[in-house]
Amino acid sequence: MGVYELVRSEDAAADLEAARCRLSTPPPATASSPAAAQRQRQRLVSLDVFRGITVLLMIIVDDAGSFLPAMNHSPWDGVTTADFVMPFFLFIVGVALALAYKRVPDKLEATGKATLRALKLFFVGLVLQGGFFHGVRSLTFGVDVTQIRLMGILQRIAIAYLVTALCQIWLKGDDDVESGLDLIKRYRYQLLVGLLITITYMALLYGTYVPDWEYRISGPGSMEKTFSVTCGVRGDSGPGCNAVGMIDRKILGIQHLYGRPVYARSQQCSINSPQNGPLPPDAPSWCQAPFDPEGLLSSVMAIVTCLIGLQFGQIIVHFQKHKERIIHWLIPSFSMLVLAFALDFFGMQMNKSLYTVSYTLATAGTAGLLFAGIYALVDLYGYRRPTIAMEWMGMHALMIFVLIACNILPMFIHGFYWRDPSNNLLKFIGIKA
Repeated sequence: MGVYELVRSEDAAADLEAARCRLSTPPPATASSPAAAQRQRQRLVSLDVFRGITVLLMIIVDDAGSFLPAMNHSPWDGVTTADFVMPFFLFIVGVALALAYKRVPDKLEATGKATLRALKLFFVGLVLQGGFFHGVRSLTFGVDVTQIRLMGILQRIAIAYLVTALCQIWLKGDDDVESGLDLIKRYRYQLLVGLLITITYMALLYGTYVPDWEYRISGPGSMEKTFSVTCGVRGDSGPGCNAVGMIDRKILGIQHLYGRPVYARSQQCSINSPQNGPLPPDAPSWCQAPFDPEGLLSSVMAIVTCLIGLQFGQIIVHFQKHKERIIHWLIPSFSMLVLAFALDFFGMQMNKSLYTVSYTLATAGTAGLLFAGIYALVDLYGYRRPTIAMEWMGMHALMIFVLIACNILPMFIHGFYWRDPSNNLLKFIGIKA
């Protein structure tokens, strides 16, 4: 495969979901002209493939997670296969932004477009994951805005996208890049933003005082039951008394949080752990409390993953040789993994729900290694045919997420039935609904 020559984009604020990994928009040319051949090389196929693999992993996790613990999210501390999906998406967004905003002729216009795009993505997430749809087998919809879930997957991506896009638009130096150190110097302000975010996160997570609190849930006969959680601590990283949950309860309101917390599958809260099950007799009072895995403080830390992906994208922009790119990806990837395991060993556990620093480094390092491997396989050695399905899925990631991961397609199919909702299209073709 030829080297990717970067030329000026006519629209530096290219579509996020697309970034479609286009590095530029060359002038029109015939299919047989050299310019047309160059345009075919402008596409970074490996990024589409990586996105497609992540989409496939997301689908597998959603379907197999209920009976395969390794494919389900970790109940609290620790990392499973499912816990890599969100960071992979954020990493990919960062890489794509480095390509989409390589040159920005009008910074104010680019800022406006990025902001509007983030707001659209946030609103779509609010509709899809806010409780508007009532489930695959329910033919009803609508949500009480006093109870709507405010945060979610797309909302987190929208926040990370906006902050990272603004960094790429406004915080770039003019230094020439001939080495890895030059790259650090040119984008030092972006790296500083990531460092400040990390320091702020750690200060809040380990320094915020978490007082006692209580919550209510509906019991049998629609009667409310009140639970009190005793905390009065700082720096706790357990499910009941961490600063991440407290900040969400104070700012968003407990009624706007996710009602099925991941820690309900922990040994403390389920006799069938790591699966859902009845509460043990001595279950802590927080076991049924709402907790949002895409909350405010954890989403702030998720921005760092996107910023790391942005720096990997900068390598594509400034280094033209395959070997240079791969080396500059492998060094920070291995470094992040070593640091992540060291932090985990010394007590800063990898935790997806809290989006801890060790978790950030471990998942970003893994994403970097995987991306380097896919790049070598697809863009360097040209093995596109085995990955063509993943490439297609990567090009249509948002559509697949909406239709399948958010159950819009299954709900649509269930909506067509004969006289009784149980006699739907799935039953007609022999699939048990």
